[in-house]
Amino acid sequence: MDPDFAPIARAFEKDRGVSRGKMFGSVGLKVNGKVFAMLVKGRFVAKLPRVRADELVAAAAGDYFDPGHGRLMKEWVSVPSGKTSWLELAREAHRFVKGGAR
Repeated sequence: MDPDFAPIARAFEKDRGVSRGKMFGSVGLKVNGKVFAMLVKGRFVAKLPRVRADELVAAAAGDYFDPGHGRLMKEWVSVPSGKTSWLELAREAHRFVKGGAR
């Protein structure tokens, strides 16, 4: 596991509902069988409600995630190191994906 992502993984290691899984060639964290957070090319990527993703992009704290085929994923935000707390975003993403909210 990437050392930059290790603190995020450790924060969820006691949660029995969270497991590791692959998505877009990266290892991430899953809840209810769905990835909610991962590290892709040195950037933290999380699935968040569309409104929250829009807020982060508007604040220049991150970008909509592009998995590599030119189509932006509007509920996924890609955040560089140091812009926003990755752990807090991971917790938001976990709640969102676990709750199944849209």
